[in-house]
Amino acid sequence: MKNKPPYPISSVDHALHLAIVLQQEGPLRVSDAAARLGVSASTAHRLLSMLVYRGFAEQRPDRRYEPGDVLRPAAATQAPVAQLRRAAHPHLQRLMELKHESVNLMVLADTETRFIATAESEQVLRVGSRAGVTLPSHLTSGGKALLAALPPHQVTALYEGHDVDLVKLRRELNLIRKRGFAINDQRTETGLSALAVPVRGPDDVPIAAVALAMPSVRFHRDRVAEWVSALSATATAITRALG
Repeated sequence: MKNKPPYPISSVDHALHLAIVLQQEGPLRVSDAAARLGVSASTAHRLLSMLVYRGFAEQRPDRRYEPGDVLRPAAATQAPVAQLRRAAHPHLQRLMELKHESVNLMVLADTETRFIATAESEQVLRVGSRAGVTLPSHLTSGGKALLAALPPHQVTALYEGHDVDLVKLRRELNLIRKRGFAINDQRTETGLSALAVPVRGPDDVPIAAVALAMPSVRFHRDRVAEWVSALSATATAITRALG
């Protein structure tokens, strides 16, 4: 039996209630959410907006809200997530302060990439936190950086039965192996560009990826070498912290 806490935080309770409704019952309008919670439409809208921001909800073209990536079943990852977060945190923050763009730490989970930590840029126009979000690995910069580190036969086995052009993916992964970094230029979201490099564990096996994410208007090809150098230094620092 679960007892209500003696000092409940109503806004947290409302947000969690909405997340459960979205997961169990499907799409909601703002007016539906307001009626379920017994709050004003403006309060329901603010709660839903926060759920969208944290990946618990998405807004459809018809303006209804549906479950986001966080509420969908996700594959397990073999990466030591808690240890990675602790080791990487100061280095993600340092890179963000150095380049003034958001920095993400990601791990591979089957054919998906899970964002496990973000150091969010302080610029007005920025890429927000993606912590908790899961996206297809063949589209994200970090996912591609990690896929490129796998043996080709393992990539083929992963994507067997998936609607992915394996010939095109293999070609892209070969290029990533040669140059040592991956790019996502508006493949997952319009107006967002990112670069990533793998993070290796103490045994030299790639276990995560670190990515610099920015609005596409600030993504310039002549700065790629500079950004990749900074990302590589951060990845090395995380590896040392893990060791």
